[in-house]
Amino acid sequence: MNSSEITPKNNWLISDFILREKISETPFSTVWKANHRNNPDFKDVALKKITLSKLTPNLKASLDCEIHFLSTVNHPNIIRLMGFFQAEGCLFLVYEFCNGGNLASYIHRHGGVQEQIARDFMYQLRDGLRIMRSHQIVHRDLKPQNILLSSCDSRTLLKIADFGLSRVLHSGDYAVTVCGSPLYMAPEMLGFQRYDDKVDMWSIGAILFELLNGYPPFNGRTNVQLLKNIKASKGLPFSQLILQKIHPDCFDMCSRLLYVNPANRLSVEEIYCHRFFVQTKEGL
Repeated sequence: MNSSEITPKNNWLISDFILREKISETPFSTVWKANHRNNPDFKDVALKKITLSKLTPNLKASLDCEIHFLSTVNHPNIIRLMGFFQAEGCLFLVYEFCNGGNLASYIHRHGGVQEQIARDFMYQLRDGLRIMRSHQIVHRDLKPQNILLSSCDSRTLLKIADFGLSRVLHSGDYAVTVCGSPLYMAPEMLGFQRYDDKVDMWSIGAILFELLNGYPPFNGRTNVQLLKNIKASKGLPFSQLILQKIHPDCFDMCSRLLYVNPANRLSVEEIYCHRFFVQTKEGL
């Protein structure tokens, strides 16, 4: 069945998927919590509807990149694409459903988290980033809203999601398209300069800072003001209370991810060697 209709329970039905609850909406897409009425393997899924006629050539290329990448990987820290289909001029992507919401909501509820929790989360993001780079994928929109939590308990898995702005970028190559969310956007992208995969490392640094402090590292009323604030900063605006609590290796990790000059910024490979991840509990 390729057309949508209203079921007796007043839920939308699309290709045998029953749409239970709208999760999010953008000018290009809508995401619902859904389940398949016949297949128990799709009991709870996130169904993303993309209106193909609204996509620019760049967004279409990113969509193709997302489908190809997610169809070829199976990693606990990357959102799982379970399938896709077309109906009524739209593309529908079927993802695993994450009960824990997103990292932005988590930070909003908890504020700054303890360093050990931030480290555990960064372990998982590091592993997801390593898989991305092994496939030459640059995400370009890493932010707390695009990192999902598998559950609400303490053993939750973080899932890097929403690859709608991603692209393949081979080692030594550069991109120029400005995209993403300004508060997590690397300064070279904000400044309309060419960039490489190090833009994702800046975003991860901003996420680590926000995990620890409860707020992003830099702000600005406009993108121009945001970039000026970044370049004018003499150091990261950690609260003194947080600085007194965290290990120097944690501060160093965050600082080296948020270098303005991408040449000095940590790479995925360098993160794996950083002491932030080899501390023992006795050393904290």
